[in-house]
Amino acid sequence: MFTAEDKLHQRLAPHVQRALIVDPQPAAVKLLADLLRSIAATQIVTAATDQKALQMAAVVDPQIIFMEHSGPSLDGVRLARSIRRSDFSCRKAPIIMVTGEATAGAILGARDAGVHEFLRKPFTIKDLLRRLEAVALKPRDWVEAVQYVGPDRRRFNSGDYAGPRKRKSDNGKVSDVTRLTQALKIVRAASAALDSDWPQARRALLAQAADIQKVAVSSNDLTMMEAAAALGRQLTDEVVTDRVALDGAISSLLVFMPPEVPDASRAA
Repeated sequence: MFTAEDKLHQRLAPHVQRALIVDPQPAAVKLLADLLRSIAATQIVTAATDQKALQMAAVVDPQIIFMEHSGPSLDGVRLARSIRRSDFSCRKAPIIMVTGEATAGAILGARDAGVHEFLRKPFTIKDLLRRLEAVALKPRDWVEAVQYVGPDRRRFNSGDYAGPRKRKSDNGKVSDVTRLTQALKIVRAASAALDSDWPQARRALLAQAADIQKVAVSSNDLTMMEAAAALGRQLTDEVVTDRVALDGAISSLLVFMPPEVPDASRAA
């Protein structure tokens, strides 16, 4: 007879087939590796520095990444941001920061770098399972902005984070109006970064155009649907081919901004 824990292991197994552990401490790496292998037949690769971790992430394409907050030649916050802004296949993979430095500053810094979860050392198998269940079985929406790339921070659910949620919409399904508002805020911020950070601005605009199209389909708004599609067409090439047309496509979308929305460029 399968226990509840056995069933959880079965559900998690497909999500942890390939794991990258970034930690300069061999004992810590071994402990985490042993725990992961008690859950599933996980292929594990390790790295002790930022540079090695980026190399492994590019080659191995891990499904999940564990990283220490800091160490010699290791800055977990910087590494998380680099992965999120990379072109790696694993750029959206869950990142769990595992560290004994569980200060409020470290936790919020990790959250703002695009980390999914924060796991305090020392930890138990139950602690690990809770984090794995959160990232694998309860995924959060992805935010592709300019200043922030990663899972929706409004639903940051680390067991070590006790801070307030940011909006009333944190609990329950996100409405089309809320979704549209966030997407258009990101469009507005990305348009301001076209000259300073074109690669990420383009990626953010493409993601929001796709999200806005979903809202348009849900609300049966053909005009919005066409405006979002027009923006997507302007972003087909990896270089700006017609800046005037691109600016026009952005402006055509921004007219759908719901009223009484504060002028804020920082996405959730």
